[in-house]
Amino acid sequence: MTRAEIDALPGSVLFEFGAAWCGYCRALRPQVPQLLGDFPQVRHIIIEDGPGEPLGRSFGVKLWPTLVFLCDGQVTRQAVRPAPQEVGEGLKALVA
Repeated sequence: MTRAEIDALPGSVLFEFGAAWCGYCRALRPQVPQLLGDFPQVRHIIIEDGPGEPLGRSFGVKLWPTLVFLCDGQVTRQAVRPAPQEVGEGLKALVA
């Protein structure tokens, strides 16, 4: 997926940038689908990121996990190593 494709996505989307080996990512990853249960209109896309990956860099990702909340291709919020409560707040704001 390219940045141009992301910018053209309609609706509410949550991008989760992370790495399979990242302990912070592994701790948060099972909680995100549970939080999304209350927001079926939000599309969830997991991006396996790495140092120097252009897609992550285009969003300023430096630490994992970084969650990017988008509405109609526009970033509404970003959260770096968020607590589940912060993810829930971002989802509420995204669909408000």
